[in-house]
Amino acid sequence: MDIAPDMAAGEEDVCAPYLAKLPITGAAVSLFGGAAAETMVSASDELAARLDALQFNLGEGPRWRAHKTRLPVLVPDAQSAAGHEWPMFQQAIAGTDAAALFVFPLTVGAMDLGVVELYHVVRGNLNRSDQSMAAVLAGQTSWHLLRKILSLSSPDTDPALEPALMSRREIHQATGMVLAQSGATAAESLLMLRAYAFANDLTLGETAAAVLERRLSFDSDKSGAGGPALQ
Repeated sequence: MDIAPDMAAGEEDVCAPYLAKLPITGAAVSLFGGAAAETMVSASDELAARLDALQFNLGEGPRWRAHKTRLPVLVPDAQSAAGHEWPMFQQAIAGTDAAALFVFPLTVGAMDLGVVELYHVVRGNLNRSDQSMAAVLAGQTSWHLLRKILSLSSPDTDPALEPALMSRREIHQATGMVLAQSGATAAESLLMLRAYAFANDLTLGETAAAVLERRLSFDSDKSGAGGPALQ
């Protein structure tokens, strides 16, 4: 099910918090695979959209490293430093106003959703306070996008009927295990179970069973860069 076009609809303001709270010029938010085909959800301006498109088309750039490592990638001098690791991307952005780039992964527990790409027309790094704020905003964006993915989905199985397939007690137990693994709240942990089930064409009961049987973990340290996967 491709819900990518619907994801972009109505997301004009998803970049606004970054522009309001960080010393940056522009921002773009993109989803990577899973429950939605890769798509740029929102971009604050033309250059932000271009930077995202260039990295997607070239297959290199800070967005890919942030997605792979699940860590922020900060490039305080994009017109020179980026050339050592991403030569084609550096050549493509030469002469643009993108003087500094900052990419933060969008994750929920061990689930990888995408990235937020920030740029500034002035060279220089984000200070620790700004890095912390960007990480907080990225977390908020991740939950917002995950909820929208699920709201746009139309799973064949009505979630209200799941207890008929698996006891509520077992679903609660699985939710508790996800809570312990991810550090999320109970409500967020159940949301993560539902999101994984939807993204992998499973029922909630099947996903909960995999967690209880320890074939599926939402512990990011054990799941790796690709997110949780059935064993």
